[in-house]
Amino acid sequence: MRKVIANEWMTLDGVVQSPSYPDEDASGGFAHGGWHARYFDDLSMRWVVENVRGAGGYLLGRGTYEIFAAHWPTAPQEQRVLAEPLNALPKYVASTTLAAPLGWRNSTLLGGDVAAAVRALKAERGGDLHVIGSPGLVQSLLAFDLLDELRVMIDPVLVGGGKPLFGRDGAHRTLRLVDSQVTSTGAIIARYAATGG
Repeated sequence: MRKVIANEWMTLDGVVQSPSYPDEDASGGFAHGGWHARYFDDLSMRWVVENVRGAGGYLLGRGTYEIFAAHWPTAPQEQRVLAEPLNALPKYVASTTLAAPLGWRNSTLLGGDVAAAVRALKAERGGDLHVIGSPGLVQSLLAFDLLDELRVMIDPVLVGGGKPLFGRDGAHRTLRLVDSQVTSTGAIIARYAATGG
């Protein structure tokens, strides 16, 4: 059975909105876009490459899919180490607003019951499915006990608001720390396994 693994960049106060550049996602008046780039170092870049290249496919929410589909098919040569697997491997997109067929090669729309679709994907043979970004999808996967592992880079920055990684549904969920590392920029890279409790 395949695992579902979420890969996230997060602020210390739990925000995942607009990590890469200022106008990535300014919804809700979020004015701190681009907070993540200064925390990259060699260790965290290796972590990103290993996660992207180690996937058997990707689960993406609509917003992340649209950002990725606009960038990765024509990414510059220096980004090929990430672009090649992102373009070649299967991508499964959870959206109620997109329509099939999707324009980015090897992309499939998960319509209707996303939980049932993800359960079916997990039951298939193949490599693990990695969620990148897509906080709404991650929250749904947590709610349905479909997330097996959380890999997160927690940056030492507070942004005071924005889209959180974790919902406010009042549910109690226990995770187990598998491993952790501290980067040269003070970020923490941690891997947690879901315990089901």
